[in-house]
Amino acid sequence: MPDDFERMWSDLAPLGRSPSSGGYFRQPFSGSERECHAWFVEQCAARGLRLEHDGNGNTVGWWDAGDGPAVLTGSHLDSVLDGGAYDGPLGVVSALGAIDLMRERGITPARPIGVAVFAEEEGSRFGLACLGSRLATGTTTPDQARALTDREGVRIEDAMVERGLEPQLGKADWLDDVGCYLELHVEQGRDLVHRDAPVGLASAIWPHGRYRFDFAGEANHAGTTAMADRHDPMLTYAMMALAAAKQARLAGGRATFGRLDVGPNATNAVPSRVTAWLDARCESDEVLTELLAVIEKQAGERADRDGTTVAVAAESVTPEVRFDEDLIARLVAGRPVIPTAAGHDAGVLATAGIPSAMLFVRNPSGVSHSPAETAETADCLVGVEALADALAELAR
Repeated sequence: MPDDFERMWSDLAPLGRSPSSGGYFRQPFSGSERECHAWFVEQCAARGLRLEHDGNGNTVGWWDAGDGPAVLTGSHLDSVLDGGAYDGPLGVVSALGAIDLMRERGITPARPIGVAVFAEEEGSRFGLACLGSRLATGTTTPDQARALTDREGVRIEDAMVERGLEPQLGKADWLDDVGCYLELHVEQGRDLVHRDAPVGLASAIWPHGRYRFDFAGEANHAGTTAMADRHDPMLTYAMMALAAAKQARLAGGRATFGRLDVGPNATNAVPSRVTAWLDARCESDEVLTELLAVIEKQAGERADRDGTTVAVAAESVTPEVRFDEDLIARLVAGRPVIPTAAGHDAGVLATAGIPSAMLFVRNPSGVSHSPAETAETADCLVGVEALADALAELAR
């Protein structure tokens, strides 16, 4: 017999969890992420779902109970570094639970239903978010993916081979048979808390981008070099990070420097270089473009004063995604409809022309990408029921 929601959750919860922080380290094609994948395979087998793998690391469990365009649901099992339990796995566990609930109700769908687990959704290892769905849809080319490496210089294909996979990067044939996609996800904010609603739908995903800032200066001795004689790229970076935060507040957007690489990275040395990665998000493409232009301008002005240089490169930019209005109208059922500033595989599939929608489950903490991320079991079960109702409607 397949496990129920709470049993599934308790079995998945210890995998990849740090005993010190309580956070999760389920990086793509790592041992802990592969443990999660093995758990998913077992759960699909317990339900008699047909498994299909593509060469991008994505896996789908199919309920072959009908004909015509398939209804796809699911999410991802990888995490950010020291991440939370719910971001991604909640959508996978809820999808399996929704299939169980549909069967308990005696519902036989007229169209196939698939539960997908997409690879490298967070971009925590190879730096490109939603890589699995981007490859499957053709949004990212195989050559672009092959050029990606992790922090240790490991290429994605080598990482896959190391875990016994057979990489064949490229567009996935199985997506050709998908008529629509519905992803359940924990909310990454407190909108539903303020609305006193356990479940809501997404209206759109804010445009967002990841940008690499390379600051260059002059390495020197921390003790013997007078402050006036320094060309310190760390100072340029620090002032620019503060300026970016201010400009994001003024624009009503988000600007975050969460990753930094410094050389020579010594306590008693003025750095010669600083590389910083900016995550920026705004309510519209125009506002995001304007925000980046202001940040770049201020970074250049500060570099001129410091005697340093700065170069900016966009590593990924995703425009605004509007979810399918017809799907939302069919599924809303009196629930709130809210935007999100977080990227998701649903956004990639929507951009590729697959009608897509999202369900959010209330997060009382409002915290995400952190061990403090949470959701109440009662709300999760409401989410499972909402997803089951939606899948039944879409697969009629």
